[in-house]
Amino acid sequence: MQFTFTPEQQEFRGVLRRFFEEISPPAAVRRLMETETGWDRAQWTQLNAQLGLCGVHVPEEYGGQGFGFVELGVVLEEMGRALACAPYFASTVLATTAILNAATTAQKAALLPPLVAGETVATLAFAEPNGRWDASGVEATASEAGGKWRIDGVKSFVLDGHTADLILVLARRPGSSREAGLSLFRVRGDAPGLARRALKALDPTRKIARLEFTAVGAELLGEAEGAAAPFARTLAQAAACLASEMVGGAERLRESALEFANMRIQFGRPIASFQSMKHKQADMLLEVELAKSAAYYAAQAAAEDDPDLVALASLAKAAASEAYLSTAIHTIQIHGGVGFTWDNDTHLWFKRAKSSEVFLGDPAWHRERLMQAWGH
Repeated sequence: MQFTFTPEQQEFRGVLRRFFEEISPPAAVRRLMETETGWDRAQWTQLNAQLGLCGVHVPEEYGGQGFGFVELGVVLEEMGRALACAPYFASTVLATTAILNAATTAQKAALLPPLVAGETVATLAFAEPNGRWDASGVEATASEAGGKWRIDGVKSFVLDGHTADLILVLARRPGSSREAGLSLFRVRGDAPGLARRALKALDPTRKIARLEFTAVGAELLGEAEGAAAPFARTLAQAAACLASEMVGGAERLRESALEFANMRIQFGRPIASFQSMKHKQADMLLEVELAKSAAYYAAQAAAEDDPDLVALASLAKAAASEAYLSTAIHTIQIHGGVGFTWDNDTHLWFKRAKSSEVFLGDPAWHRERLMQAWGH
């Protein structure tokens, strides 16, 4: 296992940081989060035309870059740092990865090139109003009649679900439970019988939606009733990716807190010189660096298809969740009275930290998965 980034990966990170600093300053984030879609399609096209980011972990035979989850983690870390408003996690991390894991070769050849080019935006609809993130929470059903599939049920907390062109839906055979009877389907965003509604959420920089399916026509993705294993793998890979995104945001907040502490003068000297502030900054640095190590390890495990991926991804997600939220809280406190005002940008990252903490499972849920994966 590789424990350091290569010079090429470091250069890639530098290019990404400059790019996102240019296209995603806080003013742009504030503008996009106020829109109904939450992202700009012209900017999305630019994202892919200039850097081809949607194809980072997609094999070259399908039009991708042919890299892996380490490079994808670098992209997400820099996007999290800049709080970039784009359907990247929904389309590239969730939907594209699910297709790579579950689809047939012919389906990959048909579906992946438009996703890689940014021409199609997709998402993965799996969670439901019951709030469970694993297969046991799936209640939506898929029925077959005359060779045609119909989906009925409700999906919630779907990233960019109200704007996606293509929706991958996890549904089950009527009467089945837990991992049995699960299949993945593809549904057009404008399919008859599909009602989509954006949900009001704490974090306006990441839009989520509720999707209601009433006898919606769907096409089977991969093997019927064979989605349990591909979905579990996709969920673990996505958790590792989310950990990378979160440590990027946490690092940005930590730097912001340190910069303000060096600038703010109290009793004739910078508050960064006070012993209590030094302790707080040291604690923040330690938490963020430990979370980074866990996230990098999980990304490497995903790249190598490590058998311990589920455990390592859950470990990284739990660590990154707590480090990000803790750093956000400290940053607000260090900024003092201005820290919790709307005009200060800190609350943007704080809200992302809180929404990311519960998305794909909170720390307690992931620690339970970690213990189950390692047989405790």
